Amino acid sequence: MTYRKRLSLLILVDSLIVLTSIYFSFWMIKPNESLLNSETLFYSSLTLIIWHHLFAYSYKLYNKAWEYASIGELIGISKAVTYSVTVAGFVQLIVAGDIYIRVLIVTWMLHMILIGGSRFSWRVYRDFYYNKAMNKKRTLIVGAGAAGTMVARQLLQNREADLIPVAFVDDDPKKQKLHILGIPVNGGVTDIKTVVDQMEIDNIIIAIPSLGKKEINTIYQECVKTDAKTKIIPMLEDLMSGKVSVNEFRDVEVEDLLGRDPVKLDMARISESITRKTVLVTGAGGSIGSEICRQISNFTPENLILLGHGENSIYSIELELRAKYDSTINIYTEIADIQDRSKVFSIMEKYKPDVVYHAAAHKHVPLMERNPEEAVKNNIFGSKNVAEAADTFGVNTFVLVSSDKAVNPTNIMGSTKRFAEMVVQQLAQESKTKFVAVRFGNVLGSRGSVIPLFKKQIQTGGPVTVTHPDMTRYFMTIPEASKLVIQAGTLARGGEVFVLDMGDPVKIVDLAKNLITLSGYSIDEIGIKYSGIRPGEKMYEELLNENEIHKADIFPKIHIGKAPLKDQEILAYFLRNFETMSEAELRTYLLSVANNKEDELQYIFKQTISV
Repeated sequence: MTYRKRLSLLILVDSLIVLTSIYFSFWMIKPNESLLNSETLFYSSLTLIIWHHLFAYSYKLYNKAWEYASIGELIGISKAVTYSVTVAGFVQLIVAGDIYIRVLIVTWMLHMILIGGSRFSWRVYRDFYYNKAMNKKRTLIVGAGAAGTMVARQLLQNREADLIPVAFVDDDPKKQKLHILGIPVNGGVTDIKTVVDQMEIDNIIIAIPSLGKKEINTIYQECVKTDAKTKIIPMLEDLMSGKVSVNEFRDVEVEDLLGRDPVKLDMARISESITRKTVLVTGAGGSIGSEICRQISNFTPENLILLGHGENSIYSIELELRAKYDSTINIYTEIADIQDRSKVFSIMEKYKPDVVYHAAAHKHVPLMERNPEEAVKNNIFGSKNVAEAADTFGVNTFVLVSSDKAVNPTNIMGSTKRFAEMVVQQLAQESKTKFVAVRFGNVLGSRGSVIPLFKKQIQTGGPVTVTHPDMTRYFMTIPEASKLVIQAGTLARGGEVFVLDMGDPVKIVDLAKNLITLSGYSIDEIGIKYSGIRPGEKMYEELLNENEIHKADIFPKIHIGKAPLKDQEILAYFLRNFETMSEAELRTYLLSVANNKEDELQYIFKQTISV
């Protein structure tokens, strides 16, 4: 319907309503007087029609989309009716010398009821007939607060949406048994399965943006007991920043279910250390290194050097960053192996960076168990090359990306990472460069993470392989890990090992179950197979051992570890004689150094590595 036809129809309907209201009121209150011959009625009706249209135009009642009418439109109707009836009362006083109060009261009531009813009937039709006719998916909203109410209103108003809200659940007892926007609140979170079964729910929307990850996990575990598909609205910080709107639902991700909330970082301090500075990132093409580059670019360094061994991954991150920052940041790429000492030194001399983030490393535990010499060459000697080059050319801050597997290591990879920590700790004692290490647990979505493996296994029909039902790990997201590395650079004084408080460890089997259900399958469909613990793996990971815990945290949720150092002669001996060691000697020496086994270490050292 065109705007002109719609306006004509509304004016005609309102005119009939006005005449009906005042004539019926006169007839009911003054039944013995002749309606047609009443001069007062004539002028009252004429006044009421004219002023109703004037006030309706003033309050834009003819421009409203009445299928979306709410309390605001009702207030506009109330004002237009009240003011027009008041003017009619003044006309009665002038024409008849009296005001028919009871007639005007009845007129006002009928006027309100008929005008309001004519408008809101459009919304009733849309809500109860139009939506039903579209075969929309019946939806349960978890959370009957402001966000949940907004979600319900937008779903009701959006003709294109394929969801229709039919119920809320909320743990607030004051809201239960109430109706919000005509939608009942049918219990709390523990009642989700019952409500879904009774009301034939197709979809569930978790609509509490302020929820912590533990609470989201609790709600999700109730949702997976049903056959309904579960979605979630964006987090509070994204809504407040305007990045997304409340009706941009998304699937629940594994990251949402980790029992740990993200650390809030000191962005001003980070900006001070990076903005307009020269920053070098090793391993810049990897999952952690590339994300460090993305995070750093937000703070507009003067120069950003991307150093990596794999040309394709470096090319990929270079293209991505140039597309966004080419006009504001000087981006340079260097293809180099950190084991190539002369190349590393020449790069450091060429750019003379202010900050170095060393993320290049071999991280795969079983592979490094089978290739210990490669772990040593890359993780120890490569790190030593980069660190010593940083010292030589006056880098202000050097940040080593380490691992929770460096704590009481039982494998080659963890031992080499702990050894790398000790190398930079030794340098920190005598260098003007501030050397620090950053430890964190497993990173979701990184290369070598269990998540890509589980997803591939699910896509091929399963089963998902888990090493042991009791295997636990700490987890964090790639952006969180990268932000922690950057924050550590601002906190460095020299020699520290920084560790993020990662909350509670997560069972790998629970992670697998969640990923299966998030992928739309049941656990019985895919299945879980236990393959046994692999060589070098721990059942439980640690972030700090008892000797390393430092009570005075330098930043909320970031611990400082004071990891003990070995005698420099023992470390130097290993570095000089590495190539002459057998694999057994290499393994024994690495684990002894990394685990602080002084008696065994001294014996090995004195016996010239006799196993």
